[in-house]
Amino acid sequence: MDYEISFGPQNKTVKVRPGTTVLQAARQARIFIATRCGGNAGCLMCKVSIGETSSSFSSPERAELHKLGELIDQGTRLACQAKIVGNGHVDLPEDPLKAAVRRQLEMQQNDDLW
Repeated sequence: MDYEISFGPQNKTVKVRPGTTVLQAARQARIFIATRCGGNAGCLMCKVSIGETSSSFSSPERAELHKLGELIDQGTRLACQAKIVGNGHVDLPEDPLKAAVRRQLEMQQNDDLW
């Protein structure tokens, strides 16, 4: 039985087999999630938010618990470690460069209003 995982803010959905990691599912959906460690819970670059769909993912294992600590309680997981065990939703953080550009544009618009 395949599961559906949706990714925000891209609004893409992909069907995957049980046990697929969020990182693998994202790649299947052609969504880029940065990593440096090759998916070994070493770099913390692939943090994602699973929010209220936590039961759709495997429980965090020791390496992920050690790396994320209290962030796990806030719905943060490592895409390379969280395995899909049900239909769910994943929110990806905004790219830092895009966030900086967005903030700059917002400040420029606010300046134009004055």
